[in-house]
Amino acid sequence: MTNNNKAVQIQNLTGLNEGHFADLIRLTQLIFDPTGGLPHKTIDVDWKMLGIPKGVINNLWMLGKKYQYSTPYIPIDIVWEQLTPESRNWMMENKRNLWKLEEYFPARDED
Repeated sequence: MTNNNKAVQIQNLTGLNEGHFADLIRLTQLIFDPTGGLPHKTIDVDWKMLGIPKGVINNLWMLGKKYQYSTPYIPIDIVWEQLTPESRNWMMENKRNLWKLEEYFPARDED
């Protein structure tokens, strides 16, 4: 169960909003499966070249696996609790670029 007060606190402390978290979930889904579910296609991605450290990739990959088929609108506090300190810092530093990272990959059907 999500705690709305906790979500508001996270937003106030970090400057992150629901849109940033939705962008992050979309990114985690791409990190877990860069092909966007397309059969018989593989994509090798140099995440470090895209500015994502290995420790962050490992954390985001696990979230992508967990939320592979989910809507990107997971409650903020639920996502925040699952991020490592390194991932939290990276997200805050890159909040304006999260959506740009997903533009490198095939479109995903979010319906």
